[in-house]
Amino acid sequence: MKRAKGILIAVLSLIIVGCASYIAYYYLSQKDNEKVYEEVQKTAIKEVEEPKDTQEEPEEEKVQIPIDFATLQAQNPDIYAWIQIEGTNINYPVAQSATDNQFYLDHTIDGTAGLPGSIYTENLNSKEFTDYNTVMYGHDMRDGSMFQNLHNYADPTYMQEHPYVVIYTPTKKLTYEIFAAVTYDDRHVLYSYNFLSPDSRQQFLDSIYNGRSLGNIIRDDVQVTTNNRLLTLSTCVTGQDDKRFLVEAVLISEEK
Repeated sequence: MKRAKGILIAVLSLIIVGCASYIAYYYLSQKDNEKVYEEVQKTAIKEVEEPKDTQEEPEEEKVQIPIDFATLQAQNPDIYAWIQIEGTNINYPVAQSATDNQFYLDHTIDGTAGLPGSIYTENLNSKEFTDYNTVMYGHDMRDGSMFQNLHNYADPTYMQEHPYVVIYTPTKKLTYEIFAAVTYDDRHVLYSYNFLSPDSRQQFLDSIYNGRSLGNIIRDDVQVTTNNRLLTLSTCVTGQDDKRFLVEAVLISEEK
């Protein structure tokens, strides 16, 4: 009896040690993966030159892109855009896989498996941001990285003070204004609505605006129609696997 008890204790001890080792490995790996983005931000964001003051008739200036896409794409050709939201931690490259829409859910931008994953879109969306609704995904990380800061938009004052999302591509700068932050169900938005149809576009907008009574944040001072272009930023809701937190923004400027 004592021997059996001793064996059981030994087995349980091994299990505890094994679990502790796995947890430690998991978090250390996650920290290493997060450092990837710190390095990417250091190398990819470049200084923007101030326009020269001349007496000559100014030529139409092209928008300056403060992201070194050549370096980024040499490291990973799937990187095609960069997202910045002033006043948040959201300052990341955006990737899209041509063959596996789930790849960047659990792979960092350098292809390493594991959290925090990447900010990404699916190949259902154009990389030119010309679709009616571009849906972008990112994890709700406890340390505030990736798309965790989207949850700040549950505060209407915060939304008013941080209203803009900026997307850079190699050739243009797109500015979106945030008009809603809603807790949504877990339906796949791009499969659930036919955004080629004006009626379906309106159905999606209605599904956002109808959430007002549920305590979601809607700005009435931002006009959105079926003729605009939208950006949907999607992340998880902690403890609610059947919910998603969506921040909705409308395109207000496209500079080339």
